[in-house]
Amino acid sequence: MMNSADNAQATAEGAGSATKPCVAVVFGGRSSEHSVSLITARSVLRAINRDRWDVVSVGISTDGAWFLYSQDELEALLDHQPLATLPVGDQRVTLPLQVGENELLVHDLNSEGGTITRGRHIDAVFPLLHGPFGEDGTLQGLLELADLPYVGCGVSASAIGMDKHFMKVAFEAAGLEVGPYTVVHNRDWLTNSEQVRENVAALGFPVFVKPARAGSSFGITRVDRAEDLDVAIETAREHDLKLVIEAGIEGREIECAVLGGHEWSAPRASLPGEIEVQGHDFYDFEAKYVEDDGARLSCPANLPGDVIETLREKAVQAFDAIDGEGLSRCDFFVTPDHGVVINEINTMPGFTPISMYPRMWAASGLEYPDLIDELISLALERPVGLR
Repeated sequence: MMNSADNAQATAEGAGSATKPCVAVVFGGRSSEHSVSLITARSVLRAINRDRWDVVSVGISTDGAWFLYSQDELEALLDHQPLATLPVGDQRVTLPLQVGENELLVHDLNSEGGTITRGRHIDAVFPLLHGPFGEDGTLQGLLELADLPYVGCGVSASAIGMDKHFMKVAFEAAGLEVGPYTVVHNRDWLTNSEQVRENVAALGFPVFVKPARAGSSFGITRVDRAEDLDVAIETAREHDLKLVIEAGIEGREIECAVLGGHEWSAPRASLPGEIEVQGHDFYDFEAKYVEDDGARLSCPANLPGDVIETLREKAVQAFDAIDGEGLSRCDFFVTPDHGVVINEINTMPGFTPISMYPRMWAASGLEYPDLIDELISLALERPVGLR
């Protein structure tokens, strides 16, 4: 809940600024990655340049309620519980779905004399939601309807980038090499599970069983034996009824960050970084978000110069393959003979203090606050609608 000081501050913010564009930082959401989104938002709110941007912070609860939620409240919540969920506040937020409005409507439910509604002008939205109902094109479609510019990929790129099946189809169509995989739909598992097992066995073990449309490594299991496959499939099905099962690839895990270009300029790729996982079988949720020493990044990766350039080229190629905008992180395997196999693309990579995307750009000469400025600037340059 907001106290009276918070309400007064929010009211003052509602007046807006005549000189600085206003950015709505939106976080939380309905997916299993709700808590990860809060960690990401805290990091962005700490670093965003308040001399350049007015900022209003908007939380979305796990049941889909939008409300003002201040940075101080977010800090206090995460200090108390690192993997928290947002309590619903009294200052509810809605978007007027009318072209040209460019504002949030704030409904103060606890004011004297009943609900008070006021407008809050917004120039751009910085969506920091991970997973379904935030990173998958649904939120992007809502912002398109509201005629609000936003950071990151558009509707179709977000949807393709969220689905590990369709992203691989896009990569293959663009001429990128992907590893062997099979797709398991709900109907397949319920009506012909033996055929699924045969398809997986043909890949050879180990395999990685993954929910097709979940992120942050939720529900992913490495399977080394056929007798463990069913349990891994059921674990993944708790997060998504569509699965992608990938053959294990011998190779080093290399990531590369991509940033959109201004106007008609080409996208840019950072120096590639190598993930060295410590104490885990693979780069799982704990290694990504919880343990400071769960993974180590070497950037640039210790690779020959021509392989580094190939990785950067293929990262941009993957970004273009899904029609990316704003930002994405591309994950590759580099095989012992220096072949490059793309694993996946993430259209809203984490911005936590230990996240790889901002760390790779920092190693490439673009520090975190400048990276945030660049992403917002790209959003303001880009029109909404068909482009």
